[in-house]
Amino acid sequence: MSAQAATVSVSNYPLFLLSQAVTEGAPPAKQLLQAGEVGHHGSISPGDIKAIQDSKFVVWFGEPLENNLAASLNTAPNAIALFEFDAFNRHPLRDVKGKPIAGTLDPHIWLDPENAKAITRALAVIHSHANPKYKDLYQTNAKNFAQQLDKNVAAFKQNSVQNNKTRPYWAYHDAYQYIEDSLNLKLIGSLSTDHHLAPKASQIRWLNEQRPAKQMCLVSPSQPAKGLLAKLQPVKTTVQPEDMSNSKDFVSGWQTMAQQIYQCIS
Repeated sequence: MSAQAATVSVSNYPLFLLSQAVTEGAPPAKQLLQAGEVGHHGSISPGDIKAIQDSKFVVWFGEPLENNLAASLNTAPNAIALFEFDAFNRHPLRDVKGKPIAGTLDPHIWLDPENAKAITRALAVIHSHANPKYKDLYQTNAKNFAQQLDKNVAAFKQNSVQNNKTRPYWAYHDAYQYIEDSLNLKLIGSLSTDHHLAPKASQIRWLNEQRPAKQMCLVSPSQPAKGLLAKLQPVKTTVQPEDMSNSKDFVSGWQTMAQQIYQCIS
């Protein structure tokens, strides 16, 4: 069997980071979408389509997140959609006032540490089928990943328990739900349903009326406009791309995101 045939491709950057944790010391997976293209945006090239065809397995989250891959992957015999597994904690999408929307899925599941560990366990199995000679390495890496992540999460949980308070925050768009439990965060509301859409004046007014703390923290995937921030003062911002595209590995990326959100809120 050629080396090419044993390739595993993964769809987006957070999945690539989790795959990197599993394949450390062995050949890495091929990443289809670039950092910053979680899958709502960004299109795939003819080269990517060829990579999909040549791969032994292609792992993606699924259409709710990566609709730009759906045309290629929904019917691909080698594609594995993680959303089709029952193995993950899931939350519905929420409206701009933070109310759950029935019958929906918030797709950013990797930000929940339990989900991240479950994804690496699944990836260890998939990589083992593609490259059986590294099976023990993949299993060991997945275990080490879980221990490192648990240690990080425990430190934040302890901090939350000691301070015994929920931390209220605003989001530009609601992409951070899966990290809330670990950090004891409470979303008060978001500015917009999508970070490409400007917020309505009525929503800015509503957020200011609901303000539970004098100075609020706004968590946003990119730097918000100064004019917008002026309408929300006093406000601090922290820029956190939900696909962790400014991180080089998952555990330190998660830890940095958690620390920066904490600093913004405190």
